[in-house]
Amino acid sequence: MIYKIRVFLDAKEDVFRDIEIKEKQTLFTLYKGIISAFSLQGEELASFYEIDEDGVEMKEIPLEDMSDDGTDETMADFYIKEVFKLQGDRMKFVYDFMEMWTFVAELISVEDKPAVLNYPLTVYRFGSMPLKAPKRDMEIMDLDGDEDIDFAEDAGLNDLQIDEDLDLEDL
Repeated sequence: MIYKIRVFLDAKEDVFRDIEIKEKQTLFTLYKGIISAFSLQGEELASFYEIDEDGVEMKEIPLEDMSDDGTDETMADFYIKEVFKLQGDRMKFVYDFMEMWTFVAELISVEDKPAVLNYPLTVYRFGSMPLKAPKRDMEIMDLDGDEDIDFAEDAGLNDLQIDEDLDLEDL
């Protein structure tokens, strides 16, 4: 069986790729397909995440085993048919934890057809890949426990206001 997975970049503009992959290939192979389809360098850490219907992360499946004893599961341990069981199943994919390239991979079809080329295979491209990862709103928990801090909302101060607030005579 050949699985067709649509991979969306989490961005304002529509950017996605359709990737075909064999059911007995692994998430590691899909990772390599995403890297190729989106022209990413492939030199950074990455993880897939199982997500629920609301997009909440459930389980992380990393590129590499980061445990001390080497017993954690990685992308190479999961077959495509195990994680994408039904049409519409989705996984989150994050590449480069500094830049946070974020994608959603969705199973759009399963076809019983003969394999014609080397898989994974990018069969459709839509949209242009931005040069930098799209910015995401970040929330950080207030350590005092009062409330979450949303930098998108609380970034009300700009450089001019900060300069006005400084009393240069006190320096």
